[in-house]
Amino acid sequence: MNLKPCIGPVSRRSILKLGALGLGGLSLADVMRLRAEAGQVTTPPDTSVLFVWLAGGPPHLDMYDMKPDAPAEYRGPFHPIETNVAGLDVCELMPRHAKCANKYTVIRSIAHTFSDHGGGSKRVMTGRIPETPTETINDAPSVISIVAKMRERYELGLPNCVSCADGGRESVHTYAQGPAYLGPKYSPFGVGGDPNKSNFEIKNVTLHKNVAGRLDDRMSLLKGFDNLRRQIDTSGSMAAMDSFHQQAVSIMTNSRTREAFDLSQEPDAIRDRYGRNTWGQRALLSRRLVESGCSFVTCVLENPNLPNTFYNWDTHAVNHDNFVDMRQRLPLYDQVVTALVEDLLDRGLDKKVLLVVTGEFGRSPKISQASGGAKGRRYGREHWPQAMSVLVSGGGMRHGQVIGSTNDKAEHPHDRPLTPNDLWATVYKHLGIDPEATINDHAGRPQHLLPFGQPIRELV
Repeated sequence: MNLKPCIGPVSRRSILKLGALGLGGLSLADVMRLRAEAGQVTTPPDTSVLFVWLAGGPPHLDMYDMKPDAPAEYRGPFHPIETNVAGLDVCELMPRHAKCANKYTVIRSIAHTFSDHGGGSKRVMTGRIPETPTETINDAPSVISIVAKMRERYELGLPNCVSCADGGRESVHTYAQGPAYLGPKYSPFGVGGDPNKSNFEIKNVTLHKNVAGRLDDRMSLLKGFDNLRRQIDTSGSMAAMDSFHQQAVSIMTNSRTREAFDLSQEPDAIRDRYGRNTWGQRALLSRRLVESGCSFVTCVLENPNLPNTFYNWDTHAVNHDNFVDMRQRLPLYDQVVTALVEDLLDRGLDKKVLLVVTGEFGRSPKISQASGGAKGRRYGREHWPQAMSVLVSGGGMRHGQVIGSTNDKAEHPHDRPLTPNDLWATVYKHLGIDPEATINDHAGRPQHLLPFGQPIRELV
C-alpha cells in the first residue's frame, strides 16, 4: 500500500485535480486544506534530526562494544583500536571513527525485548510496546509521524519529514515508519533510489518536461475560470481553494525544493568525502535536507552494493558470513557516518542537527554457525535486542563520551540501562516537543507521545 507524504512534493500528477494532472485520493491541495482545518500552525524551533537506520540490526560487538577478553566464540576475529577518547574503543575496520570520537557519543546500554525485525522496528520506531511482535505495520504512530504532526510546517517549500531508502523500499511500512491512527497525511515523504546514479531523480519533485508545459496550460485555464467561479461562490470557500492550490503549485515549482534535492550543487570534494556510492550520496542528500529545514530525515543504510555482502545488516550464519560481510561493510559505514559527523560540525550545523545512528536491535554475542561459504562453514550473529549500541552526534549536546556498558560478553546492560524511549525523549527535547503532550488515538482517547522515558542526562 502506497501512502501519500505528509506534505511537500508529491507525484507530479498531484498538482491539480484536473484532467491528466488529477490523482485518485488526496491531492497536495487537499492536504493543505486538511492541515488548515486542523488549526493554526506555529513555527517550531530551528532544529532537526538526521536519523540513520541500519536495517536488519548491526552487530554491536563487532563495532562499538568490542570484548577482546571474551571467549573466541564471542569476540570474533576483529580487534579494537583506541580512539581519541579514553575508554572508547571501536573496531579496527573503523579507523575514521577513532580520529573523531570526541565529536560523538556511543550509548552501549540500550535494550528492549522484541527480537523479530517487525517487533524490534516497531518498538524502536514508535517508542511503544507493539501490540503484535511481528510485521512492520504500526499500531501506534512512528516518532517521525509524531514529529510531522507536532511540527507542522508548510512554509518551507519542501517536505518537513523525509525517508530516504533503496528503490522500492521507501514505503512507510518497510521500516515501521507509518503514522497509524494519525493518518497518511503524517507519513514521511519517501525518496527511493540510488542518488549516486546519473539518472537519479526524485519522481515526486521533478516535473517532467511535458508535464511542466501542461501545468502552465492548466494554470492559464484556472485563471480563465476565476471570474465565473467567484460569481458562483459567495461563501469564500472557492477563494480558500484557490489559496490551497497556490500553495500546492508553489511547493512543486519552488526552487528551494529542487535545490535541496540537487546533489550536483555540492563540491566534488564533499561528494568524495561521503563516498561516490549509494550510502555516501544518500547520506549527503539527507544532510542537504536537514540543512534546508526538514525537521526529521531518515537515511536508511541497508544494501551496500558491495561484493561478498548481504542485502542488509541481518547477518545470520544462514544468510551470510557476518565477518566476511563486515570486512566490506564497515569501512564504507566508517566513511559515511564520520563524514556526517564532521560535515555537520564543519558547516556549523552541530547545534541545529541531532544525528542518531541505530538499528532495530543488536546481534547475538555468541557466534552461530551454518554450512556454506568458501571454507564449508559460515559464521553469523543472531537477533539480540537485549543489548545494542547507538551513536549520537551534534544537537548541541555533550560528546566525546561513552554512556552505559554491557557485561563482559556484551549480552546485556551492566550499568546505566536505557530503552529506546530514553533516546526519543532526548530527541523530542532537542526538537522542542513535550513528550508528555497528548494526541488522540483512533478511539479518541488521549495518548502521551511517549508512555515513559527521560532525556539522557549525560547528553543534555
